[in-house]
Formats: sequence, structure tokens, C-alpha cells
Amino acid sequence: MSPAQGLRLPRAPRGAAPPRADAHPPAELPGRRRGRRREAVSGCLYVVGTPLGNLGDLTPRARETLASVDLVACEDTRRTRALLSHLGIRVETLAIPAHREAERAEAVARRLAAGADVALVTDAGMPGISDPGTQVVRAALGVGATVVPVPGPSALSTAVAASGLAAHPLHFIGFLPRKGGERRRRIEEAGRWPGAVVLFESPHRVGDTLTELADAWGADRPAVVARELTKRFESFARGTLGTLAERFAGAPLRGEVTIVVGARPQAPAERGAPDLEAALEAVAAQVAAGVRAKDACKAVGRVQGIPATALYRAWNSRRG
Repeated sequence: MSPAQGLRLPRAPRGAAPPRADAHPPAELPGRRRGRRREAVSGCLYVVGTPLGNLGDLTPRARETLASVDLVACEDTRRTRALLSHLGIRVETLAIPAHREAERAEAVARRLAAGADVALVTDAGMPGISDPGTQVVRAALGVGATVVPVPGPSALSTAVAASGLAAHPLHFIGFLPRKGGERRRRIEEAGRWPGAVVLFESPHRVGDTLTELADAWGADRPAVVARELTKRFESFARGTLGTLAERFAGAPLRGEVTIVVGARPQAPAERGAPDLEAALEAVAAQVAAGVRAKDACKAVGRVQGIPATALYRAWNSRRG
């Protein structure tokens, strides 16, 4: 049964006309004020998430918003008009490329100040994460407009969710500078972060970037390369920075790429002095589960920062 078939209208009293399905006007979009004088009150800026590649990910709320506003401010009008055409929506669009965001943000602010409602979108995902949008939101706030998020897909959260890597705390780089001292500085800075790191990369630079990260952060650090998220050829390559660097060295790739790197291993000094008693208890638990004492000492010693031989001697001493 479809949702429409499952909808029951209330029965009218005997002899009265049944209620019309359109008797009640549709609910207003969040932020829209009933009865406001549009020429006197600033409009509303809706920050709308759009699909990464699968049109099925567009929410009903996003579609309703795009169909209800006076203007859609977008990263690339060609991409956005294709989406709007697919949805059967005809609305004015305004391009806001990254290199002209400040200028176009002022144009959007003027429209909002005049009472227009505007939707802000990018080619894919949520505006302002790694694409244009931040300056538009600031300009809107500057003229007293209401800013309403309409959440949608994001390559950042999508890649992290499917990575299987602990992501707390999380450091998001976006795109690294292409070359030079600023690129090296950003890599060194992110390498000091104790938690997971996420970055976007162009497909033809993935191999080189993974090699740089392996050299700077350690080849054994776990990582995932997510490509073409939500699209037909979506893929996840899992391994370490070293193995992935070898895999993607010189490999021709296409499509958007998100790299998730697992948390930095703690050095013994960061963990504080090793706790021998806690280590011996961990060894005892593994031995009770059937693990050989020597193997248990190796595993626990690696985690606790205690040499396996010293831990094994302490274990034997306690038993003897």
C-alpha cells in the first residue's frame, strides 16, 4: 500500500460534504514567517545538502526547499540546473564559484535584505565544509537574515562512518595545498593530532599524497581510501599508509577521493609510566583464554610499552 493509499481523511457528518484533501495549506518551511511583509523583513537563507552522486539521497525537505525559494545560489549553475531539471523545478540560479564568493555573497545578501528567500547549495554535499558557502552565510547574518540548515549528504561523514576507524577526536583538513612549504606545514601539523585525520584529494594526486603521509606519519598507520562515494563504482581500499601508497602509486584514478587515516599510536611517554601490575593482569586474562604466556606477553607488552622479555620474566617470577 502506498503512503497516499494509507492516508485516511476524517469522516464528514452525515449529509455534509467530505473534507478536501487540500483543505489545509502546506506547512511553511522552517524560518519562514507567516504574514511578514517581504519588503520590510530580510528573507531566509537555507543551507541545503545535495547528493554526492546518488539522487536517491536528496531528502524530501531539501526538494521542497529548492522548489519554494526565490533564488538558488550554487557553486556551478550547470550542475545545479541539471539537478533542478531532474526534479522539475524552475527557479532563478546564481553562480558562486570559490574565486568570486566574496563578491557574490554580497549579491545574495542584497536579495535577502529585499525579502527574498535563497537556497545555498554546492555541486555535492553540504556547503561550507570544503566548498564555497561560509562567506555567504556570514553575509546573510550581516543583513539580519535567518539561516536555516537543511542537512544532507557529506563526503566527510560518509567516509568516516564506513571506514571502521576510530574517529574521536577527528581532524578535518579538506584539500591540502598542492605544493610548497604550506603543504609540508599542514602535513606536519596534522601529524601531531592524536586522533583520526580526514582529507579530500584529487584522483591524480592520491598516490603521491599517501607516500608523503606515510613518510611523515608512519607507514604502519591504518588508513582507508574512499572513492566515488554513493555512486555506481563506490569503493573502499583499506590497509596502512604504506600499503596503500604502494597500491596507488602511479595508478590512474577517476572521481572524488576521501582519505581517512586512523589515530596516531601513542608513544610510551604519552601514556605515562607503564603499569606492570595492570600488564600482568592483562597477560593472566589472555592466558586464561588459552593464549600462550609468551605470545600474551608480546601482545600486552606492545600495547603497554613494556618489553616483552621483561614482562615474560615478571610473569614467570610471579608464577614461581
